[in-house]
Amino acid sequence: MDDLQRLVETEAIKRLKARYFRALDTKDWALLATLLTVNARSVYGDGLYAFEGRDEIMTFLEGALGSEDIVHMHQAHTPEIEIASDTTAHGYWYFEDKVIFNTLEANTDHSPGRTMLIGTGIYHDEYEKVAGEWLISVTGYERIFEYTAPMHPEAILKTRWNR
Repeated sequence: MDDLQRLVETEAIKRLKARYFRALDTKDWALLATLLTVNARSVYGDGLYAFEGRDEIMTFLEGALGSEDIVHMHQAHTPEIEIASDTTAHGYWYFEDKVIFNTLEANTDHSPGRTMLIGTGIYHDEYEKVAGEWLISVTGYERIFEYTAPMHPEAILKTRWNR
């Protein structure tokens, strides 16, 4: 593969990761599922949440983040992408996220009450080119830090789901 093609493939992977986070944050589960290989694996939260297969990953993500009372923002930057072959690649992404749990009371591990989480970490992904399109075959992150604090009781949160 020549340098120009390597750049084209790298840009395609960058767009893939951007769509991943857009789909995640807008809760577009149908789009998100199309970005993963059927046999994808994930390891989130330093291994606390590990899943085998696209269906298991999607079940977890929808269950953990699907509520309209949980809103989040994920931003990835400083990609380090290595094209290993015509159909495989891997990459590291520095990311930061904010997750707001706008539920009044804690009731599950994924709903700790009215709190905000701010954190950073490093994603490590593996990619596979299937039928001419790059897909995520392995994804997960290791946290650098995570800070969670209660929200002010009178804070008002407006989202696309509760306008």
